[in-house]
Amino acid sequence: MSLPRLQRELGHAFSDPALLQQALTHRSFGQPNNERLEFLGDSILNCVVSMALYERFDELREGELSRLRASLVRQEALHRIALQLEVGDNLRLGEGEMKSGGSRRPSILADALEALFAAVFLDAGFPAAKTVIDRLYLPVLADLDPRAPTKDPKTALQEWLQGRKLNLPRYEMVNVLGEAHAQEFEVACVIESLQLRTVGRGASRRAAEQQSAELALSQLRKK
Repeated sequence: MSLPRLQRELGHAFSDPALLQQALTHRSFGQPNNERLEFLGDSILNCVVSMALYERFDELREGELSRLRASLVRQEALHRIALQLEVGDNLRLGEGEMKSGGSRRPSILADALEALFAAVFLDAGFPAAKTVIDRLYLPVLADLDPRAPTKDPKTALQEWLQGRKLNLPRYEMVNVLGEAHAQEFEVACVIESLQLRTVGRGASRRAAEQQSAELALSQLRKK
């Protein structure tokens, strides 16, 4: 675990290290865990992102702002930021979650990031939490085109393939993880003509399909 590095990447040094530890503790590890912090962090994130969009795009109407906000606070966006911060390397997970790859699971990483936002808020107040979120989201906002339609990854991948007259992907269920009340699904996105296969995870089959499509599209755009 590299908590000093994580704090440097966040841009916040915790006065109360217990808050940081709790934010990085999954419920499978025990109590206290980050579930309640995640709830609070979700609200803080929505507030800060709303403020950023309101200030940056003064010509947009409510519905357009809501659409952009939804694209910025969804699991996929949080997962990308959590990967950049290497949050997974610092998570405390139960043995079962650790063995099943919980430190790489998009939903767990996204939840932990929201919990970190709440921990910063409780440690130093709203201005500190806003500073952290603004800093992490600055590159995302800089690349944001409010005129571009926000497509879900499956739709975007489909259009990318159709535009090149390639066959559409096939989605295959790979695995179902966890207990019945908290299952995680693994779904593969297979593009046979390009010999590409990516695996996504999510709290539902649809979420896992979206994740696998996003991973596939990311790889295709790099080629």
